[in-house]
Amino acid sequence: MATEVSRLIDEGIARLRRVADDPRHEAEILLAAALRKSRAWIMAHPEERVLDCEATDRYEAHVTRRSHGEPVAYVLGEKEFWSLPLEVTPDVLIPRPETELVVELALTHLPREREARVLDLAAGSGAIALALALELPRTTVVGTDLSAAAMAVARRNSQRLGLGNVLFRTGSWFDPVAEERFDLIASNPPYIAATDDRVEPAVRRFEPHGALFAGADGLEALRVISGTAGLHLSPGGWLVVEHGDRQGPAVRELLGAAGFADVTTHPDLAGLDRCTEGRWPGRPGA
Repeated sequence: MATEVSRLIDEGIARLRRVADDPRHEAEILLAAALRKSRAWIMAHPEERVLDCEATDRYEAHVTRRSHGEPVAYVLGEKEFWSLPLEVTPDVLIPRPETELVVELALTHLPREREARVLDLAAGSGAIALALALELPRTTVVGTDLSAAAMAVARRNSQRLGLGNVLFRTGSWFDPVAEERFDLIASNPPYIAATDDRVEPAVRRFEPHGALFAGADGLEALRVISGTAGLHLSPGGWLVVEHGDRQGPAVRELLGAAGFADVTTHPDLAGLDRCTEGRWPGRPGA
């Protein structure tokens, strides 16, 4: 039996009120995906009658999963980052808009007119590495992650986007690049303290803990990165890391203690500390 788009949306809203801040928005996204239409089409055709039973079954399944708290990105298997449609699975962290600041800062230090080498640590879905590879086609980008499943997702994203200047290697931190040096190292590592009560229940329940939590104070991964990055940076190279909104002072101290110069913390669009960068000594004239 045919059902109007508006009625399907209303039914979805009713079921999503408990888990969604904007249930209408999410219901429209889920229905658009089920119908393989755009959200704009959904909004423009509220009285359209849906005759495709398989599509309505998909929508029902989408809404059921979301009503149980599962993030929309995992329900749909996709999340946009830097305008790139990326596959995401429960094996990888869902890319966040604030992580685009890592890409923005990295681009200020990388030459567009000549070749360079970039390392993305804890690459996950490959979001940072793929964005940089897209923007800098003459740059070679290497992404590493301890999770083989995450690296499989990243490789699929690379193949899907047709980016030939990025490769992904499985291993702990710098192990896959033991003897290599780079012009820039970027990372969105785990940085949440194990006892942080600000973590949303859905994040704690569905996203991979290894990509989120980093010991009692959330700084374990950042200590490893800051203490080891200099061995893998060319003179004058840069380290750019994302961190928690209360960790700016601690991360600046870590980079300073490791020997980095020009250490600076940058806020995200909400005005919260989000990324810290530092330059490895050796730039001519420095």
